[in-house]
Amino acid sequence: MARIFLIGFMGCGKTTLGRKLAARLNYSFFDLDQLLEEQAGMSVAEYFSSFGETAFRVAESEILKQTAYPENAIISTGGGLPCYFDNMAWMNANGKTIYIQLSAKALASRLEKGKDERPLLRDKQGDELVNFIADKLAERESYYKQAQIIADGFGLTAEKVTDLLHIS
Repeated sequence: MARIFLIGFMGCGKTTLGRKLAARLNYSFFDLDQLLEEQAGMSVAEYFSSFGETAFRVAESEILKQTAYPENAIISTGGGLPCYFDNMAWMNANGKTIYIQLSAKALASRLEKGKDERPLLRDKQGDELVNFIADKLAERESYYKQAQIIADGFGLTAEKVTDLLHIS
């Protein structure tokens, strides 16, 4: 089949869905945040605060493009990755891209619990969190919408993704 890149805002379910999809299809699974953490020897949050967002985006892009993926792989990307450099074009040229789309409100309710591990969200709550996510989504949507497949993230399952990809 192909390499499948899952993109979308943090909290949309890329990693959870990616693991389930990889298991269903018997594909390898790669989480780019996890690869970065392994290579850097620190969490994404620590990397972000130690080196800043620019250095993080460069490292993230290098990991995306330098990882040797097998032919059949599911790759979960960081939420901002498609919006920097030529990452979106590179993913479209090297596999199938799926944008997992959710509303700002749905994302905020999913992210409320784990936001301390997410540098961009740490100090936000309630309406402030929803508004921040809505603003970020507005900035990123033009990149996300370059995906070959746009999937409604609400109730999205590995089975539904295989239907969208026309594989069983």
